[in-house]
Amino acid sequence: MSYRHTIHHTTYEFNDLRTLLAKAGPFRSGDALAGLCADTAEERVAAQMALADVPLKTFLQEVVIPYEQDEITRLIVDAHDVNAFALVSHFTVGQFRDWLLSDHADTLSLQQLGPGITPEMVAAVSKLMRNQDLISVAKKCEVVTRFRNTIGLKGHLSVRLQPNHNTDDPKGIAASIIDGLLYGSGDAVIGINPATDSPQATITLLKMLDQLRGQFEIPTQSCVLCHVTTALQIMHSAPVDLVFQSIGGTEQTNSSFGVNLSLLQEAYEAGLSLQRGTVGNNLMYFETGQGSALSANAHGGVDQQTCEVRAYAVARKFSPLLVNTVVGFIGPEYLFDGKQIIRAALEDHFCGKLLGLPMGVDICYTNHAEADQDDMDNLLTLLGVAGVNFIMGVPGADDIMLNYQSTSFHDALYARKVLGLKPSPEFDQWLQRQGIMSTEGRLLPVGNSHHLLKYI
Repeated sequence: MSYRHTIHHTTYEFNDLRTLLAKAGPFRSGDALAGLCADTAEERVAAQMALADVPLKTFLQEVVIPYEQDEITRLIVDAHDVNAFALVSHFTVGQFRDWLLSDHADTLSLQQLGPGITPEMVAAVSKLMRNQDLISVAKKCEVVTRFRNTIGLKGHLSVRLQPNHNTDDPKGIAASIIDGLLYGSGDAVIGINPATDSPQATITLLKMLDQLRGQFEIPTQSCVLCHVTTALQIMHSAPVDLVFQSIGGTEQTNSSFGVNLSLLQEAYEAGLSLQRGTVGNNLMYFETGQGSALSANAHGGVDQQTCEVRAYAVARKFSPLLVNTVVGFIGPEYLFDGKQIIRAALEDHFCGKLLGLPMGVDICYTNHAEADQDDMDNLLTLLGVAGVNFIMGVPGADDIMLNYQSTSFHDALYARKVLGLKPSPEFDQWLQRQGIMSTEGRLLPVGNSHHLLKYI
């Protein structure tokens, strides 16, 4: 089916829904590299006007990647909840945008709507929204998950403590962990990106994390971000809390990551069988990022933002504790500068939350991107207002193993202070008991004799 819109005396025609979505998106370097974006600003506006008139029901009839060729398309179509969709089924994309911005779309109605909307519907409506629209709607969403603590409640901001080390040295990692804990970070997860995917090295790190967590009775979860097959291999000989995997929005992208839905289901069920959660059983941790499908030459002609949102259908299937869009990590080939990174992060957070996911954002950039820490400060503040579930806490904001710039423990303190946010309730109480934070959320002075420091 083709779509068209006329501006003055020029009629712009778009051959199919996939093309229309690509042309309607804000300009970004990845779509330009793939040859998918609008050629001119006027063509982009024409595509947005045409997209606004598309009925939401069309997305159930026309898929962007054929059903027969892609298991994620099959997941999206087969899992669609017709009853939940009934609330908005009579809308066009433009009318859906207006409803989302209205007072009728409150927290409860958005939670009920989630199973009834597809990733492509959500990607489409985001392309018609300004940044403030994305923030306004996302703030109304509340997605709460639990494992050893409660993440995602309104008024709270959690932090993944990311103590990476370029040689996986346990003492160096432990020092970064203690540093982060003393700044109030770590309630989302204490998560290490290992320098290698060695099963034995992963076991060593997991045992160290579990021993530290248990010794100080920290109400949080740990994770070594190894490949899911490594986690399955070691699961019954190591204390695995969360099961991690990077995912993408096409079957071919996930194949490049060495995974498929069946393997993820196996890992999910194996993780559940361990019964390590104390207040809940959300145990999957997924990471995504715009551009992953293009970098794997697996986008199938779909723009990078729509591919990204399709990845959220994969995540949604497994009721994750955490979903993290690593927004600027892949590089300027996909998101060229601070403006593109900020826009992409707000889109990802909005789309994930609307689909019912516990979205966090790694507010980051690589050193060859046209971005700096001021851009990250802006994005951090915007996402804090939007109600992001969690961010990263990296020593000095500089990851010495992955070689990119993220957010620091101090950045998290800033966001919590200026926006009146707290850590997860259980972790907040632990910080107070440890004499690290006051009941008002102020960081307390810690002397050299603090018992956490004795660990290192």
